[in-house]
Amino acid sequence: MKTQRLLIVLTIVNLALLFFTLAQVRSAVAEGVPPVLRGRALEIVDERGRVRASLNVLPAKAPSNGETYSETVLLRLITERGRPSVKIGASEEAAGVSFAGPSGTKSTYVILEAKGTASSLRLKNEDGREQIVKP
Repeated sequence: MKTQRLLIVLTIVNLALLFFTLAQVRSAVAEGVPPVLRGRALEIVDERGRVRASLNVLPAKAPSNGETYSETVLLRLITERGRPSVKIGASEEAAGVSFAGPSGTKSTYVILEAKGTASSLRLKNEDGREQIVKP
């Protein structure tokens, strides 16, 4: 008889713990979505783990050629072969968009840029023909 009472008490305690645990899970799921996602960079990868899109803040730098580059925000969209085909960049000095040709090309691209007080559109084909449009 004592064993049967002990089993009944243990069953009731287990059920109470189960209900308590389920109540906590529901309250965690019921919480709202945070309003902002914050981080230093963002990468989107495909099912094979390859980076297909990235958003980065590149630090300012001064290369040895004397030209300085300010801090830049850069969005890259990358093909399945790893070629960054679309780039959108913005800094204090310039902003631009570039579209590169397919993975088998080296010199096919379009660049739309606003740098300082000037803007330009550069078009180049794989055969080397190039056109620059300036206002």
